[in-house]
Amino acid sequence: MKLADLKGRKAGICVSGGLDSRTVAKTLVESGVDVVCFTADLAQPDEADINDVVEKMAPCGAPTFVVDLKQEMAEACFEVITCQAMYDGGYWNSTGIARAVTVKGLLAAMKAKGCSVLVHGATGRGNDQMRFERYTNVLAPEMKVYAPWRDPDLLKLFPGRLEMVEFLRKAGIEAFPGGKKRYSTDANLAGLSHEAEDLESLETPAMIVTPTMGVWPADAPDIEEIFEVRFEKGRTVEVNGETLSPLDVMQMANQIGGRNGIGFKNALENRIIGTKSRGVYEAPGMELLSRCLECVYQATLDRRALALFKPLSSLVANQIYDGRYYDPVTTAAMAGINVFAHYASGRVKVGLYKGNVLFHSLTECPASLYNEADSSMEASNGLNPVSSQGFAEIQSVEARSLAFAGQIRW
Repeated sequence: MKLADLKGRKAGICVSGGLDSRTVAKTLVESGVDVVCFTADLAQPDEADINDVVEKMAPCGAPTFVVDLKQEMAEACFEVITCQAMYDGGYWNSTGIARAVTVKGLLAAMKAKGCSVLVHGATGRGNDQMRFERYTNVLAPEMKVYAPWRDPDLLKLFPGRLEMVEFLRKAGIEAFPGGKKRYSTDANLAGLSHEAEDLESLETPAMIVTPTMGVWPADAPDIEEIFEVRFEKGRTVEVNGETLSPLDVMQMANQIGGRNGIGFKNALENRIIGTKSRGVYEAPGMELLSRCLECVYQATLDRRALALFKPLSSLVANQIYDGRYYDPVTTAAMAGINVFAHYASGRVKVGLYKGNVLFHSLTECPASLYNEADSSMEASNGLNPVSSQGFAEIQSVEARSLAFAGQIRW
């Protein structure tokens, strides 16, 4: 769609309150488009008050609504942790999962206001344009999508931030281009992604990022902090002895993990459109809870179960990244993982020290396959070591057949 195609339609704009959002909203209003603005409350750790977005958008001449999606975001975090769904470089795809929650939540709000077009401000070079549009297509196929930063007419009007500032100034809206930033940040309950600007150079250290959710490991306390969590069927139900909701769990895990330098990742990710992108990521709560759940999975998954779990986990991660969280393939993969998660109950105690998660104990895990007596190298009432003789002899049949057939590489 182009700007002219919006005439006679009611458009819902996804906004953040920034320069781009205000420029697009004001341009559409001046073009005679019926505009309603929407922003998602995802418990963004870099927002002191999400309602500030309403104030920033007010001069543009269109109403702005905040859609509370904190609970939905927390639930999505839990599902991702259960699936251990980490993307390229082993990082938590916080932006990818947030787009799934955002579009679903905002679409419902837009429909309630009579909108027939979703407008997003994602660039034509990144992943988010694909995510916004695909989620709109699968969740509301009757809705149209307008991407202003792929509209040649708007790109001609606003080739840069200075032109946006001047346009808003003429409309009586105060705006600033901002100084040269070292990187840009996208934030939500799951974590923060930092990219662009100075981070585009592979000669730039990750440590130029000023952490928002905690501290770098070197700046974490010099004393170990004990953290205890209880899982039921792969879901966190208790932290440090306190029963909490998913939202409270995530916020507490973020706080505890953050102050101990947990959850930093530097990754060169493979984008949907085929390019590579460098990012620095913070996800203290996701990393902390996942590492603890991993201890339970290690006890409850046998070798073949683990061999199936890993590709299912990777598949879910790729689907989330590609904007396919609600697809049948993702649903099927998650259903398979939930079979394994059904047995993932237990209490895990770890020590947190300068970015490290150190195992202390696993208890209350009734589905654990671990038996000390069977595993012991000392005398015990477990597996009779003599019993292994028969297994060794059976193994030798194949080994010798391969050797006599000349199929063994020397």
